[in-house]
Amino acid sequence: MVVKTESATPPFSPGPCNRIVIYCKNIDAMAQFYADHFGYQPSQKDGDRILELMAPDGGLILMLHQAGKGQRNGQSLIKLVFDVRDVEHTRSNLLERGIKVGPLHQADGYCFANMKDPAGNSVSISSRAFA
Repeated sequence: MVVKTESATPPFSPGPCNRIVIYCKNIDAMAQFYADHFGYQPSQKDGDRILELMAPDGGLILMLHQAGKGQRNGQSLIKLVFDVRDVEHTRSNLLERGIKVGPLHQADGYCFANMKDPAGNSVSISSRAFA
């Protein structure tokens, strides 16, 4: 596969993808699995609905989120999360480039907005890492 690098618009990099949201029915079982088999350690702020799992040597942060009633086990239930300091500015830039981005959301001291990639996968830009 060849990725086209020449574009009418200049390259834009809002921030790195350091997190992935995994929607699951049993958060405790998922946390135990990743702790026992991959060394991930859980971290959760009081009142937060997301349980973050961090590897001792860094790398991608797994964010466990309760799955909705309509979501089935085994169904692809992920969301890529790009860490950005200024979600509003990044969202505006993406909209100017023709990307359909949902509204801004406020949650537990940070901001995020959601979109879909060309294959229909969920993608988010979020300031959670800086909260």
